[in-house]
Amino acid sequence: MAYSVVSDNLTVTSVQARKAMLKAFKSKRPLFLWGPPGIGKSEVVAEVTAELGGHMIDLRMAQMEPTDIRGIPYFNKDLNKMDWASPVDLPDEELASQYPIVVLFLDEMNSASPAVQAAGYQLILNRRVGKYVLPDNVVIVAAGNRDSDKGVTYRMPMPLANRFIHLEMRADFTSWQTWAVKNNIHKDVVGYLSFAKQDMYDFDSKSSSRAFATPRSWCFVSDLLNDEANMDTDTQFNLIAGAVGEGLAVKFAAHRKTSGKMPDPADILSGKVTTLSVKEISAMYSLTISMCYELKDALEVQKVNNKKFHEMADNFFTYIMANFETELVVMGAKIALKTYKLPIEPSQLKHFDEFHKKYGKYIVDAGN
Repeated sequence: MAYSVVSDNLTVTSVQARKAMLKAFKSKRPLFLWGPPGIGKSEVVAEVTAELGGHMIDLRMAQMEPTDIRGIPYFNKDLNKMDWASPVDLPDEELASQYPIVVLFLDEMNSASPAVQAAGYQLILNRRVGKYVLPDNVVIVAAGNRDSDKGVTYRMPMPLANRFIHLEMRADFTSWQTWAVKNNIHKDVVGYLSFAKQDMYDFDSKSSSRAFATPRSWCFVSDLLNDEANMDTDTQFNLIAGAVGEGLAVKFAAHRKTSGKMPDPADILSGKVTTLSVKEISAMYSLTISMCYELKDALEVQKVNNKKFHEMADNFFTYIMANFETELVVMGAKIALKTYKLPIEPSQLKHFDEFHKKYGKYIVDAGN
């Protein structure tokens, strides 16, 4: 089982949170995602919404007032009574009719003042507040940091807590790696963290350091590397250190220096390069990721024909079998075959039988 218990709380990976969220959506049960900063709570909600073709309304509860939920009273001259103007941020029937599902995401829920949390009681459980009623296809997800994370939080009232299904997310490298390669996170970031998994997340609530590594801050690093043509080395290092901390920035810089000596993945896939002289393991991880990216790019962007694509794929399998240890071979093949689902036909590869005989069982055991 891929579950973990930390501080008496069951924790789940982002993949498990995604599956639970889909089930909660079907039954329209409000879900609360707990977890430390930077592990991707809001990203999971956004991705599930997009996957369903829906629309997400992101409300930062810590910045709201009770009237933002309840609405504002006004004198209705037609009724000669006090009435309520519904808040504009909540979805109306017109908006909801445009999508199969609308996700009302209440982020930083337990950072909101008690008065704001109280205003959400009726909305969260009864799907209405005052005269306002949530459209039928609207579902509710909330998120927040744990009290132990030392952020600005208020203890959630038990009646409100009891209105949610609670999940606590944890940082999980395997889930993050699958997400990262699908979303083209920079090869050096994925390669380095595939080698140094422990460096993906080093948040410590007791530390005084302002910068620390999280999946979110490594995404910042990826963005910096994608724009490095417009940046000098010192500036880039300072920004990376400001994202993940100076210690990890030094280690990451050393990794990139070695990775720069590796052969061009395009030359490997074309068959021009068949050997590997640099045997630094972290750089080999980056090279593996680079070749997977190159294969995917050849198919989706370069639009190479079927024969050319399979020649490249054959060179890929031949190269990793000849130069890498089992762990790297399995990782590369799993990304190509299972994460990217590249349409590789074994009958068109000269060396696939050799690959399958040596490593096929590891790919099957690796799961989806």
